[in-house]
Amino acid sequence: MHIQESGEMYLETIYILSKKSAHVRAIDIGEYMGYSKPSVSRALGLLKKGGYIISDDDGYIKLTDLGRDVAESMYERHTLLTDFLVSLGVPHDIAAADACKIEHDISRETFDAIKRAAIGKTEG
Repeated sequence: MHIQESGEMYLETIYILSKKSAHVRAIDIGEYMGYSKPSVSRALGLLKKGGYIISDDDGYIKLTDLGRDVAESMYERHTLLTDFLVSLGVPHDIAAADACKIEHDISRETFDAIKRAAIGKTEG
C-alpha cells in the first residue's frame, strides 16, 4: 500500500513524539500538528488499516515495524535536508519548512546524492 504525504507526516510526528514520551495519544498528535480531533482520528484510522500503527486499550499509539520504517526515513530526510540547507546559508526556520516540503517528493537517488554531499561537508 502506497502511503500519501499526509500519512508520512503523521508517522513522522508519532515518531518524534514517541522519542519524547513512551505514551502518544491522538490528542498529542493533533496538538503537535495543529489539526482537529476528527482529522487526526480519520488519518489514524487509515494508518491503522494500512498496518502502519496500532493502538492499545488505553488509546496509546505505537508504530508498527512498517510504520517505523517510513517514519525513520521521513525523519532522516527532514533532519538531513534541514541541516544541508542551513549549511548552504538558508536560515534554519526557512530550511526546516523547505525540507518538510522536499522530503516527501524527492527521489531516493537524489536524496542519497544529497546525503553523500552533506556527509562530505561534515567530514572535510
